[in-house]
Amino acid sequence: MANSRIKELQGERESVQKKTFTKWMNSFLDKVNLHVDDLFTDLSDGRLLIRLLEILSGERIGQIGRGRLRINKIENVGKAISFLQQKKVNLENIGAEDIVDGNPRLILGLIWTIILRFEIQDIQLEDESMEMRSAKEALLLWCQRKTAGLVTAHI
Repeated sequence: MANSRIKELQGERESVQKKTFTKWMNSFLDKVNLHVDDLFTDLSDGRLLIRLLEILSGERIGQIGRGRLRINKIENVGKAISFLQQKKVNLENIGAEDIVDGNPRLILGLIWTIILRFEIQDIQLEDESMEMRSAKEALLLWCQRKTAGLVTAHI
């Protein structure tokens, strides 16, 4: 009984993330008349992923293959992954085949990593001490303050 509830909640979380990340991607891709309908299938040929990265970075990644054959899809997604690695983005356990095969967990992880790198990492916030902190540092500090009195929280 509890196991089925856990699976149900995991499915809901995946569905919310998929919808949110799809909207986020489309907010950029719509500007160049491209669109993602299904995050788990539309990224499989690598073309939309490459275009998204080009829009976010302002850089040209290179020639995009047609993406009709599996080998072409893997090559395109591989270019996107190589580009991210050149930008020092940590893509632990995410390979081109995972995206081509439509692995939901890894696709969501990839998009979240892209959001962190191109949206959140560059945010600078001023804290109470008038010191500038990155968004990641500010979030960590906030979590530490909110959980300061809790015995079970070690942040």
